[in-house]
This record gives sequence, structure tokens and C-alpha cells, in this order.
Amino acid sequence: MNRDHLSIAVAVAACVSILAPLPAVAASEQKTPPYLGSIAATRARMRTGPGRNFPASWIYVRADLPVRVLEVFKEWRRVEDPDGTQGWMLNALLSQTRTAIVRGTEPAELRDRPGGPTIVWRAQPGVVGRITRCGNGWCRFDVKGQAGFIQTDRIWGVEDMERLP
Repeated sequence: MNRDHLSIAVAVAACVSILAPLPAVAASEQKTPPYLGSIAATRARMRTGPGRNFPASWIYVRADLPVRVLEVFKEWRRVEDPDGTQGWMLNALLSQTRTAIVRGTEPAELRDRPGGPTIVWRAQPGVVGRITRCGNGWCRFDVKGQAGFIQTDRIWGVEDMERLP
């Protein structure tokens, strides 16, 4: 083996040894249920059990829909959707991105700041947005770049009195 080939072999071995521990690190950071997340895929099957051999009970075609993860079994997660429907989804179809859906029958007011007097826009029931900075009954709610603060009792996807940075 010439010197160039030896250098390449050493570089490849170094990269493999550095990258090999990464899956173990990711697995150790796995959350303990119950926790909230969202559907990452634009098309996701909810199954009656934790395996591809179980029939699909629902097919979701709405990425970012919030879900509550209730149980973990290998690469499967038992989840609950905003309507209370429960079933199993592959973990690869889910995301830890925090989202919420507007509840109720009337539009929800979004304000310029938590409890602020200025209404910046209103969101219809069923609108899904990403949430950040939750505290004291308010969350920052962002729908494709249009953001404001919404009361947590108007959305599903946040636990009571939860705080998000």
C-alpha cells in the first residue's frame, strides 16, 4: 500500500470512529412519554398496533399536526391526535417540532405580546402553527411567518402551565 492509500485509509477510519457513536447519543436523548411533538410527514399512517402488519386506522395528510406521544415500542410511537384518536406511528414520521392547533368554534385572537392590547390577527379553528416562548398562559404562535401571541386555552398542543424558552 502506498503512502497516499494509507493516508486515505487512516482518514476514513478516523471518520468512522468519530461518527459511529452518534446513534447512541441520539438514542440517549430520547424523551420519556408522555410528550408533545408533531407529524413530520405529509402523509402518515396511524396503525392499530406497533408494526406494518397492523392495519391503518387513519391516514394523515397534514404535516405539523400536533400529537401527544403516549408510549414507545422500538421504532413505533403510540400517539394521540387533537381529537383524541389514538394509534401507532413510525417514529420516522414524527418530529419533536412543537406545534399547536386552534380549538373552539370562534376565531382566536393573536396579540402583539402576551396579554397585550393590540390584536395583530385572528386564526380560525383548525389552523396549525408552530409554537415557541410559552409561559403564563400564552404562546408565540407562528403560521408560515405570520406570528402573534395566543392564549394557551385556545390551542391543543401545550400542557397546562408549560413553559417553553
